[in-house]
Amino acid sequence: MPSDDHHVLIVGTGSIGHRHLRCFRQTGRCQVSFVDPRDAIRTELSQLYPDTTGYATLEAALSKATFDSAVIATPAPLHVPQSLELLEAGLHLLIEKPLCLDLDQALQLEAIADQSDRVIGVAYVYRANPLLAQMREAIASGQFGRPVELIAYCGQHFPTYRPAYRETYYREHETGGGAIQDALTHVFNTAQWLVGDMQKIAVDADRKILDGVNVEDTVHAIARHEGDVMATYTLNQHQPANELTISVACERGIVRLENHRQRWRTMTEPDTPWQDHTIPPLERDELFTQQAGAFLDAVEGKMPPLCSLSEGVATLQANIAALSSWREAAWKSTQAAEVSS
Repeated sequence: MPSDDHHVLIVGTGSIGHRHLRCFRQTGRCQVSFVDPRDAIRTELSQLYPDTTGYATLEAALSKATFDSAVIATPAPLHVPQSLELLEAGLHLLIEKPLCLDLDQALQLEAIADQSDRVIGVAYVYRANPLLAQMREAIASGQFGRPVELIAYCGQHFPTYRPAYRETYYREHETGGGAIQDALTHVFNTAQWLVGDMQKIAVDADRKILDGVNVEDTVHAIARHEGDVMATYTLNQHQPANELTISVACERGIVRLENHRQRWRTMTEPDTPWQDHTIPPLERDELFTQQAGAFLDAVEGKMPPLCSLSEGVATLQANIAALSSWREAAWKSTQAAEVSS
């Protein structure tokens, strides 16, 4: 049975909210309740998880129970208003990506959060991946020298994993959809975690395969990160192979994540074998359960959030610059001042 050490409110139980509900329960460290306006969904989830309580509105939940934390898994335009309401109620927050769609809103939330002692994290779940954590530690150790280039390649058959994508937020940019805001944002955030914040970006994108939507499903981008690190990003959401590879070339070697093979690799001498670092295969929910546990650890003061609010704002700036670059066919700065080509 779930522990009563924490009472976590999941706000929104679409596919990702349902996963958060399931994975927070799996930690065994908290009681979980949820908010969803749909009667049928509340009935279904209450039957699946009899130890949970469902509420039709956020206001009803806050008036009838006491919570210490909340996960915001509603469409992106609702994230900041709901975050402000929940902060006012004294809750710690884990906010789904993208943080929001508007930088001014994000900065407003950041300014208010700076005056609060509540823990706020952004749910970039790749940071819960032990492969990436080990790879980041190796880069940060300096043993390979200064990073100079990052190359990210990602592909997935999106309809297999999100068969209802046409009926969800994904179908419109205005609700947080499209390949940049839905998928590439995870890779932007990971790259920023590995080599530093993005400084500028140029993007080409298009809808090549996915039907029923008008947003992009294929993205090519080049970017610059802190320390003059050059970066290349390639992502599509229609190929049969589910693959994620991120390589970081450094002064004295190369470090590579091959997530689909459950390993990261290193090479320091030309034409020598890769040195592999592996972990047992992860179940699909495992990263989300680890993310949930890490958030509860942050609430208990044991560690900082895996992705802080300020880091989530930096990734939002990358998202916004990427979309703007594609629409305007121009380099776009992720900073306050424009950078020309």
